[in-house]
Amino acid sequence: MNIDSMIWVNFAIALGIGLLIGAERERNKSTGLDKSSEGIRTFTIATLLGATTAFIHFWLFIVAILCVLVFAAIAYYKQLTKHPGITTEIALIFSVILGGLCVSAPDVAAPLAVLMAILLAAKDTIHGFVLRILSKAELNDFLILAASTVIILPLVPNDFIGPFNAINPRNLWLIVILVMVVGALSHMVLRLVGARIGLPLVGLLSGFISSIATVTSMGERAKETPALQGGAIAGAILSSLATILQLAILLLAVNPPTLLALAWPLTFGGVSIAVYGLVMSIKSFQENKSEIQSQATKTFKPTTALLLSTIIATVLIISSALKDWFGLAGLIAISGIAGLVDVHAPTIAVATLVDTGKLATSHAAISILVAFSLNSVTKACMAVISGTRQFWQQVIIGLVIQVIFTWLGWWFTI
Repeated sequence: MNIDSMIWVNFAIALGIGLLIGAERERNKSTGLDKSSEGIRTFTIATLLGATTAFIHFWLFIVAILCVLVFAAIAYYKQLTKHPGITTEIALIFSVILGGLCVSAPDVAAPLAVLMAILLAAKDTIHGFVLRILSKAELNDFLILAASTVIILPLVPNDFIGPFNAINPRNLWLIVILVMVVGALSHMVLRLVGARIGLPLVGLLSGFISSIATVTSMGERAKETPALQGGAIAGAILSSLATILQLAILLLAVNPPTLLALAWPLTFGGVSIAVYGLVMSIKSFQENKSEIQSQATKTFKPTTALLLSTIIATVLIISSALKDWFGLAGLIAISGIAGLVDVHAPTIAVATLVDTGKLATSHAAISILVAFSLNSVTKACMAVISGTRQFWQQVIIGLVIQVIFTWLGWWFTI
């Protein structure tokens, strides 16, 4: 039998996996948290057993797994009164499988082993989070989000359908998931660091994903818990700062001359909304912290996410109709309608036309500014739909200031 030198590397990986998982189990056993008898030697031998039998023959590997399964069952039965859990026994069987996997796919076995070791070591943290921190309502919301992502999303068609082939059901469902993710993210950060810092931070970061979704989520938060209104307003406003920053990044990557033409408008718009967002953030810092922490908040509302998806589908149909009817001649109108949904797509489109010499830089700049302005209209509408009166008033003031200063920057340019 010719033995490849790489097999020794694979056996070394199996040895390392056994030592890693075994060390965690040994420490757990020695501190009295887990009274099972399996420790570092048992797990190391188990992974080497899996690697050796898998190297010799597949069916011998299967027999080894079955034997370890029987031994683990016997050990569990003997310690049933002292050790009611089966985590260690399952980990032992999985270690044999990982050892066998080291022979054929060590790059898969190694990260799986690290992940298992982390899960085993984080027992108290995970149990404490689920039992003492995570509420039943939050768990149900996260299950809805998981089902929407893992079960429903793969089943949704990924083709353009409907009038003018404008609607992609998969993309629309991604928007629904996105709104729920932003809501879940803001909720988690809210629980970890509090509303005074959490909501403005989440708003800024989530704005790079979707400012419209962020405004919608923050509006829900403000309506559900009035004590969080200041932080929600600041988060919604700062999401528009992320829009400006992302536009600059996209233009820098696609067509720098267009970015140069929009340098002053983007600067004026970015600085104005940053200052306004900072003012609202400082105001939110003065909220009653004890009142905020004493109130339970809902993670997200799927109905609001579905409503936003429906609005976007309608806008997409109108935009596609204009494109079919007017073509390039209606570029500004098309960019504006498309900007109601997403300002980044028309920005990339017109910047690409400039890059190919089909459009002047000045015309592209106007198209992008129109798309940006109408995108703010959608944000304002979602603020009204999702939030309280005070929320949408403050958000709309910020959006109006940003749009005015953006066009003032354009006027300054020309």
